[in-house]
Parts: sequence; structure tokens; C-alpha cells
Amino acid sequence: MTPVDDDTRVLLGHQHRVLELLAGGAGRAEVLEAVTRSLEELIPGSRCSILVLDPVAGTLHHGAAPSLPAAYSAAIDGMAIGHDAGSCGTAAHTGEAVVAADVAVDRRWVRYRSLALPHGLGSCWSSPIRLGRADRAETVLGTFAVYHEAGHRPDERERRLVARFTDLAALALEHDRLYGALAESEERFRRAFEDNAVGMALTDLDGRFLKVNPALAGMLGRDAADLLAADLSAVVRREDRAGARLLLRSLSGRGGPTVFGTSGPGPLEVTLVRGDDSTLIAALTASVVGVGSARHLSLNVVDVTARRAAQRERIARREAELAARVAEDASRAKSELLSTLSHELRTPLQAIIGFAELLGTLDLPPERRGAALGHIDSAARHVLDLVGDVLDLARLEARALPLSPAPVDPGTVIAEVTDLLAPLAAERGITLRLTPDNSSEHADRGCDGVYCDRRRLRQVLINLVTNGIRHNHVRGWVEVTAHEDDEDVVLAVRDGGPGIAPALMDRLFVPFDQLGVDAGGSGLGLALVRGLVEAMSGTVGVSSTPGEGTTVTVRLPAAVDAVAGVAGVRSGGG
Repeated sequence: MTPVDDDTRVLLGHQHRVLELLAGGAGRAEVLEAVTRSLEELIPGSRCSILVLDPVAGTLHHGAAPSLPAAYSAAIDGMAIGHDAGSCGTAAHTGEAVVAADVAVDRRWVRYRSLALPHGLGSCWSSPIRLGRADRAETVLGTFAVYHEAGHRPDERERRLVARFTDLAALALEHDRLYGALAESEERFRRAFEDNAVGMALTDLDGRFLKVNPALAGMLGRDAADLLAADLSAVVRREDRAGARLLLRSLSGRGGPTVFGTSGPGPLEVTLVRGDDSTLIAALTASVVGVGSARHLSLNVVDVTARRAAQRERIARREAELAARVAEDASRAKSELLSTLSHELRTPLQAIIGFAELLGTLDLPPERRGAALGHIDSAARHVLDLVGDVLDLARLEARALPLSPAPVDPGTVIAEVTDLLAPLAAERGITLRLTPDNSSEHADRGCDGVYCDRRRLRQVLINLVTNGIRHNHVRGWVEVTAHEDDEDVVLAVRDGGPGIAPALMDRLFVPFDQLGVDAGGSGLGLALVRGLVEAMSGTVGVSSTPGEGTTVTVRLPAAVDAVAGVAGVRSGGG
């Protein structure tokens, strides 16, 4: 067997032993010492060392040096790397091998030769221990040094041996770095898991407990050993088990998208059962840890019982406060309604009583007697109208107003209303104007009319036109129009009066609120208009410009669309 074959056999034996140490989980010091002793055996007369680089501090630290004097190893431990830091410090700094054949004269050893020469270290050959990675440039992990007593330069065989053992040292250092980081990470996880105030558990993909922390065991009032013999469903209330199973199946990829609750993303709230059968409300979150067949679920369990109780108390308090405010507002509104209604009724009733007493005590001439009877009749009708409006509002509020909807020609109703109110308009010098759409030929031009209660539509228009006449300038005008717009019929009552100030618009539909203007009405007109129109599936809108006038727009369903919709419902369509 040639010397080369013998070297190869011995080298492979040493390499195999180092790899066995790594596979067996041996510590870094033991593996690095095995590497250095192996090379010392293959290079007679050599003394080897491995220094490990601290990349942050830029310093080299003892890794292994079984044959070097302990005093020398201690002296160079922590040396800073640089261009003149001996063989090892310079090699780590430059990333290239450094051969100092004679330490006594080599300029890179000026600061360190006094440490080496007394220990018989005459030469030092140092190679950087590098780790090449596909995703980044080579990284220097440390240095591999070979010392001799006398001056020495490595031959080709020694260079090959050092290259092979440098690779082994790189493997050992990287193995230590990775597994050290893993061990540190595991320790941090263990501390975070065990010491966490939040309940935590590791389960398999079916929810069986594999590990629980003390916080969870305390929260559930159960021994950790008892929990490890159970699964999540054993501590979840029966009604919540389906949601918990869905969460686990979603996370494990065996059930549709992940569901964290019925109201959207976020923790799943479940009720958990303690060991004494009492319950608590918990916010449950889960995530998958691990890969492949080693996947598990990490559960976080937060007790939110007190938080939910406080929330329910706040909601109950708000509801109670709201109910109290509503009751106070209703009581105040009732008092205001009774006060206003009493005033509105008292005035005409006083007129009726006064003129009745006049007729009963005095023998009046026929013309004065007729005038008194006319006042009584007018006051009585006012009382009757007021009572009717109040009753209508009450029925609307109770959703009990009787309606008889049917196709109605709006032109005919507008004509009736304007004819009825023409004398009132004439008294005030108001001109009533109608557009062509309101003529009796309305239906002949393809309009099927409006779907509503005819009597209530007449009541709405009387109120609107009356308001336009009362709140107007002398010799002013009121215009009434009607036209179809998509599926609606739009009726508009415009006037050229003084308009309404923007600050008063919010009070238009308040019952009995006359906006500070006494024009002879009760203040119920617009409130009643809106109630009637909305009861007939319509809407009311008001626009006004001070000094220019006011427009009230009423939108009601067109007869052809409304009737078709009713027919479709009755036939099972729609």
C-alpha cells in the first residue's frame, strides 16, 4: 500500500469519527478537539488550534488547542483581527491563508512573537474557516492554525490535509451555530409557553392536547395530566363544539376557509367548562406550527368572562338610559301636545260659546244672526277638522290608518282641490296655476295615474295648497303640477311666497309647530302630509329659497307599476 493510500485510509477514518460525533450530538469543544488531534496525527510534529470568530466584535476566541500551552491559548483568546494580528488574526481579517515560516521575523507577528517564542512556537500557518452558501457570499467562521517549533512551510500534502480538516471544522461550527440557535429558540419558546399568563396548549390536528401550560390548567381548574388525556371538545360547552371543530378543520386544511367567528375575522369565542362544572367565556385563537406530518396546532386561550360581563353591563346601562330618555321625551311630547291641542281647541270653542250666548240672550236682526251662525259653523268645522287630523296622526303612528289604494287620475284630484280652494285664494288675491299635465286629457296621453287612496291624496293636496295660499304674498301665486318619473308620479306644489329660513327646515314636520308664524293653521298640515304619503309608499321633500318661494314634492307609485307588482305577488311571481 502506498503512502498516499495509507493517508487516505487514515483520513477517512478520522473524518468518519468526526461525523459520528456530530451525528451523536457531541458538543462543539469535543468535535473541534477531535478535528485538531486528527490533523496532528497526520502531520507529525505539528500542534493545531481552532479559533472561532465573533463577527460582531471582530475578535477570535478559543475553540480547540489540545497540544498548545494553556498560557499561550489564554493570552491570544479574544485577540482582535487585523492586518498585523499574527497568522490567525490576519487570515480571519483578509479571508486568505497566512504562512509565517519564521515567527521571529514575520512583520505580522510583531505584537505576538513575545507570546509565541517562549513556548517554542517558531512558525504558524493559519487558514480561514469559511462557509460558502448559495444565498450569500462566503462567511468566515474562524481559523485553523498549524504550529511547528522550527521554521516550516507546508508542502502540497499538508495543504490538502488542512483543506479537508478545515472543511470538517466549518461543518462542526455551522452545526453548532444552527443547533445552538435551535436550542436557544426552543428554550425561549419553553419559557414563553410555561411562564405565559395566557392559557396556551399544543394539540394535534384533531384537537388532542399534547402540552398545556400552567395558566391554562389553572384557568380550567384541572390538572395538566388530566388535560393531556383529553381533547379540546372535552372542555368546550356542547353548544360551541361545532364551531371549535370547524376552526380546527379549517386550520388543518381539511375544511374550507378558516373561520374565527360568526361576525368576521378575530378570535372564536367559546364557553369552556371548568373542572367544577362552572363555565367561563374564552377567546380562542389557533395557528399551525411545524411542517409536513409534524404539524401541530398552537392554541391561545384568553378568559374574557369579566370583559363580556362588563360589556353586557354597559349595554344594559345604555339601554336603560336610552329608555329613560325616550320615556322623558315621550312624556314631554305628550304634555306639549296636550297643551297645544288644548289651546287650539279652546279658541274656536270660545267662539262657539260666545256666539251661542249672544244668540240666546239678544234678539239680533237677521243679518247679525246669520253672521253669528256662520261664525259658529266655521269654528265647529275647525274643531272637527282639528280632531280629525289628530285622530289621523294617531292612526298613522299606530299604523292603523285605513287605506283603499287604487289607480287614481291625479289631474282630476288636483282640479277638485283647486276648485275647492279657489274662494280662499281669491280672498287673499292668490292666483292658482295648473300645468297641462293636470288637464282631464291626462289619461289619453298614456299616463295610467297614481296608485293611492283617492281621499287621502285629496287630503294631502288640500293641506299643501292651503299652506301655499296662507304663507304667501298678497297677489302671489301657487302652482300645482304632476308628471311621471320612471316608476313614480311626482306631484309638486310651488308658491312664490317669502320662503322658509334654513334654520327652520328641521321643524317643518313637527306637529303643532307653526314656525313662529300665525297664518290661521294648526301646525298639523305637513306632519299629516308626510304620514299619509309614507303610508301610501311615497316620499315627501321640501326645498325653499328665502325671498323666492317654497316647493313641496310628493312622489307616489305609478298605477301601472304598482298594480303589476300586486298582480305578480298574487299570482306567485315577483
